[in-house]
Amino acid sequence: MVHNTSGVLGVIPARLASTRLPRKVLRPIAGLPMIEWVYNAAKSCKQLDDVVIATDSEEVLELAKKRGWRAMLTSESCASGSDRVFEVSQSIPAKIYVNIQGDEPLLRPEHIDALLRPFQREGVRVSTLATPCKPDEIHNPNAVKVVTAPDGRALYFSRSAIPYDRDNSGLICKKHLGLYAYRRDTLELFAKLPHGLLEQTERLEQLRFLENGIDVFVEETPHNTIGVDTEEDLAAVEALLLLW
Repeated sequence: MVHNTSGVLGVIPARLASTRLPRKVLRPIAGLPMIEWVYNAAKSCKQLDDVVIATDSEEVLELAKKRGWRAMLTSESCASGSDRVFEVSQSIPAKIYVNIQGDEPLLRPEHIDALLRPFQREGVRVSTLATPCKPDEIHNPNAVKVVTAPDGRALYFSRSAIPYDRDNSGLICKKHLGLYAYRRDTLELFAKLPHGLLEQTERLEQLRFLENGIDVFVEETPHNTIGVDTEEDLAAVEALLLLW
């Protein structure tokens, strides 16, 4: 079924069967399920015309129904969040799709505002975010780093510490935040492209764009997040949200 066309559609992929922290999108944080923190932040962003949760779980779908959220069931076989957003795009047309990770409960509307800023420039097809990398995250493979050209184009993403500061110049690494915005045709192209060697080696889906010559523009934000993958992440996020 094809729904009404949206200008900018926020999509929250919410996979229930996560491997490192099962059922994490439904785990309670400061009294609310994780997905509710994400949804509320996304809905408060005025640049999004609509927000939909894309899940592989009837349980998440039922929660959305109770809360009055827009949601749809997507295939369990989706390999990544971007693949799940692509599946949504097949039934909900939009000019730009915003991929909002369901495990980012520290999401702010300002993140999405920054993510959409590059689209004011001619020719931008994909955008993502970066924030200054804390010293204790530089060598943490779970904190993805990005290096960019002066105009904001991503040169490379890696789980390693990049760039290597040979002369100890004090250059601040950029930590990649896993939110994306794509034009409709670029999202469709992404879904058709083969998984490249770099993507498979680093286990980073955004490298598929770079391996196929598609520029990814990186907008910087001062607002860090904690993507929840472990019990420790969950505790750290809850401590912060209790202070909000």
